[in-house]
Amino acid sequence: MVDPNIWYRHALTNRLHSLLLLTVMGGFLMLLGWLLWGGSGLVLLLLFGAALLLLNPVLTPQLIMRMYRATRLTPSQVPALHSALTELARRAELPTVPALYYIPSSMLSAFTVGRRSEAAIAVTDGLLRTLENREAIGVLAHEVSHIRNDDTWVMGVADMFSRLTSMLSLFGQFLLILNLPLILLSNISIHWFAILILIFAPNLSALAQLGLSRTREYDADLNAARLTGDPEGLARALVKIEQRSGSFMERIFLPGRRIPEPSLLRTHPPTEERVRRLMELKPPAHPLHPQMESLLEPVFGSRIEHPPRWRVTGLWH
Repeated sequence: MVDPNIWYRHALTNRLHSLLLLTVMGGFLMLLGWLLWGGSGLVLLLLFGAALLLLNPVLTPQLIMRMYRATRLTPSQVPALHSALTELARRAELPTVPALYYIPSSMLSAFTVGRRSEAAIAVTDGLLRTLENREAIGVLAHEVSHIRNDDTWVMGVADMFSRLTSMLSLFGQFLLILNLPLILLSNISIHWFAILILIFAPNLSALAQLGLSRTREYDADLNAARLTGDPEGLARALVKIEQRSGSFMERIFLPGRRIPEPSLLRTHPPTEERVRRLMELKPPAHPLHPQMESLLEPVFGSRIEHPPRWRVTGLWH
């Protein structure tokens, strides 16, 4: 098992960061409402936000996977992969085992959609052919942790905050421009601090959303290590994914193209920091659980060689 003291310390830090960032995003939204409409604006925004959370249409995992042209993987096709996923879902105490999908892409990627009651995990051809058993198990555990932590819902709330903040900012700037002649021709004093908040609130909210995304990734790494008892497996997978992402020419001539700087603009934390935190958890010397060995079988035919490209759906895979 991982070191419980280090695990609890990291878990508490991640949860406090998430709460702080969500509070900051909600605060910017409330502040814009107060600047535009006063106290009544706060009440209207609270009611509107609650309605959006209750009535927000959620795309089913099946529909999203169809957009990626993903195919469902059955237990008969990949019995060991399904066995590992079933064991991870049991350890995470999920009500159902997530559906497993295969995307015919050379990208090294995996992602999760849906919620605890109905979730799906997609893995690409490149990922399955590149990672070793324990590394692939670590990636699966990372995605299961996202489901367990309801990260899709948390990031959905953050996205709603960010979009509403942008809409209110644009509306406020439109009113400002519309009334600019009246302001210039009269002796009305301008509250420049309020104007700056009106202009920069969307950017600050977007930065908070990116920070929240990085925090949720740290938390998923942490819980994945707890589910498998093997932090090193996920750490090795993260290093391998970063090293082999992109084409050969990209790695030679544009090594930093996929890693925007500064780090505040990343949706995922730096791999070096993720690996460092994982290795602090002191991986065990004994092998993995017997049910989680012999994970991958060559059932996918020939390797997918074509590079990822933009699709008409707006997706990149």
